[in-house]
Amino acid sequence: MKQRLNARYLGLDLKSPLVPSASPLTATLSGARALEDAGAAAIVMHSLFEEECQKDQQMLHQFLYDREQGHAESEGYLPEPDGFKTAEERYLETLRQMKEHLEVPVIASLNGVTRRGWSDHAWQIAEAGADALELNVYYVAADADESSQDVERRYLDILHAVRSSVPDLPLAVKISSQFTSPVHFVSQLKQVGANAVVLFNRFLQPDIQLETRRLRSLLELSRSEELRERLRWIAIVRAQVAIDIAVTGGVHSAEDVLKAQMCGADITQMASALMQRGPGIIREMEAMLLDWLDENEYDNLLQLKGSVSYRNAADPAGFERANYLETLDSWRP
Repeated sequence: MKQRLNARYLGLDLKSPLVPSASPLTATLSGARALEDAGAAAIVMHSLFEEECQKDQQMLHQFLYDREQGHAESEGYLPEPDGFKTAEERYLETLRQMKEHLEVPVIASLNGVTRRGWSDHAWQIAEAGADALELNVYYVAADADESSQDVERRYLDILHAVRSSVPDLPLAVKISSQFTSPVHFVSQLKQVGANAVVLFNRFLQPDIQLETRRLRSLLELSRSEELRERLRWIAIVRAQVAIDIAVTGGVHSAEDVLKAQMCGADITQMASALMQRGPGIIREMEAMLLDWLDENEYDNLLQLKGSVSYRNAADPAGFERANYLETLDSWRP
């Protein structure tokens, strides 16, 4: 029965499009096991952060330097290299455990911003057995001297370096919606070697404490309303670029999954919904998807895929500007 929900993403055959995205829930073997038991079709591991790797390297360098210089006090506060595991070593160990104990595919995740280091981390991840790798280039363009072409080049350079390092590993690139022409940029990513794109990254937005005038970062979970922007660009990308598409941000219900499928998404990634309601929501959504297929006389979910993409929609202009005035005029107090 559940074969009716089959999906394919990054060359992986999945039992459904329901995939937990990178989050604290996918940071441990026990967490990943709970998600697999609840019906997850694959696991996107928590991210290996560039900042963590840099910090560990600095600590080890400082320790070795101080010991070479004869600073005995360094042994009191810095770890022995033989007993200290870097963030990358811990990540690879968890990855190996997941590959050993889980039956579903495991997609690793790298989160960073600079051009250096990505290829080395990617190679280690491939050697540890990851089924695929998601590159999360978390970058806010805040330099007046940096053009939009410079920003895109940063992503493309990182992707090129990783692809050169791991030519056979399926790669997805997680991007934000803040590009001048997202569909053109996705096309460039494919040309450089991306097998999939993840739409879209959710940047943390700073708030201000009035009394202290300090910035504070707030972690706010997504809402279903955020899916609308993603649906637009999934539909447009699906019609023009032959690349796998994952949607993340705003997937909270079976209805959200159906809409994403209709626009052309291959899988739907979830984090906020799982954090709010627990892994059991996966089984609930599976049942609701099957019920909807029965009620609407569909044999399987693949029959829906792309049926409302930009190419196939009855009113494709609705994804652009055509219904702008009509929508505004429809509002009543």
